[in-house]
Amino acid sequence: MQIFSTFEHSSYIELAITSLNKVGINKDSILAVPLNNRVEERRLFDTLHRADGISMFDKGAAIGTAFSVIGASIGFILEWGPIFWGLIGAALGFIVGFIIDYIIFKVVHKKERVVNGKKSEVVLVIECPIELVEKVEEVLWDNLALGVAKVHG
Repeated sequence: MQIFSTFEHSSYIELAITSLNKVGINKDSILAVPLNNRVEERRLFDTLHRADGISMFDKGAAIGTAFSVIGASIGFILEWGPIFWGLIGAALGFIVGFIIDYIIFKVVHKKERVVNGKKSEVVLVIECPIELVEKVEEVLWDNLALGVAKVHG
């Protein structure tokens, strides 16, 4: 049976491996693989096949709608009329909303990505007999594993 677990890159991995050796798992049955963290920035615009859940369009559409209503209302008084001023208001509102989203994305979310959450940096793969599965799982959880999964094989 194989057991997979993820850890932050810390001394707890070494403690977990040492504890697994004491339980009866050989070093040859343990594989530790460090992961490379993402270095490139997220893309600003989503494609048709790949989206990251951050929309740069929502605030622009909402503010554009509001500005177009205001522009059309004021346009009854102004020279070009309500249609042109409504379109100008929509374009200005969309640009303002897009700039707000862009600033939020670049400044606020960048800080959150740096600080937010724990990263799985090391994957530990253990090959063990079925009799030791519960004990191995307990050792992994005791040494602050971020996640543990079992695969019958």
